[in-house]
Amino acid sequence: MQDTRYKEKIAEILIEIESVKFSFEKPFILTSGLKSPVYVDCRKIIGFVKQRTEILKLAREYFLINNIEFDIIAGGETAGIPYAAFLSEQLEKQMIYVRKKPKGFGKNQQIEGSFKNGQKALLIEDLATDGGSKVLFVKAMRDAGLKVDDVFVIFYYDIFDYQNSPLFDLNIKIHSLCTWKNIISIIEKNNLYNSNEISNLKLFLTEPENWRKKNE
Repeated sequence: MQDTRYKEKIAEILIEIESVKFSFEKPFILTSGLKSPVYVDCRKIIGFVKQRTEILKLAREYFLINNIEFDIIAGGETAGIPYAAFLSEQLEKQMIYVRKKPKGFGKNQQIEGSFKNGQKALLIEDLATDGGSKVLFVKAMRDAGLKVDDVFVIFYYDIFDYQNSPLFDLNIKIHSLCTWKNIISIIEKNNLYNSNEISNLKLFLTEPENWRKKNE
């Protein structure tokens, strides 16, 4: 399957189930307090069995096509855990999950599950913006003796300079099934929004501060 074809298939699914939502007239307020005309919630996927099954199928194909090899699947707390569990079962691969920080009691573990020193782990998350939030997980696994070279997400913003990303410094590659480029392609092909709204979205994705100034 061609790269663009499956990425646009994922984009169609995310739009269909409203994992990607748009609000041009009344922008969303993010947890940071900033305004945004878009909101991405890949956690919704777990509630749509048919679409979830299709996404997992494409994920497995992605691993094969791109020769991504790993011994163990690691889910990042919290949103990455269900996807790691789904893929672990389908691929018959061992699974662990990683907390953002040690739990603070008992064994004070940050990683739950069984693994061996030197095993290669694939970190699974639902989405990535600049990838910075994955650093804690990668460092925790490497400190525990696991080898980590790759992060896999359903949706990747892919609008930031990766060479300035914290993951670049750790020599981590981000793999994704869909990016904003694919979402915009589907919007334009299906005339889901008018040209002004699409231009508005593109401005937000390329120049968010200028967009916010125009939408104060």
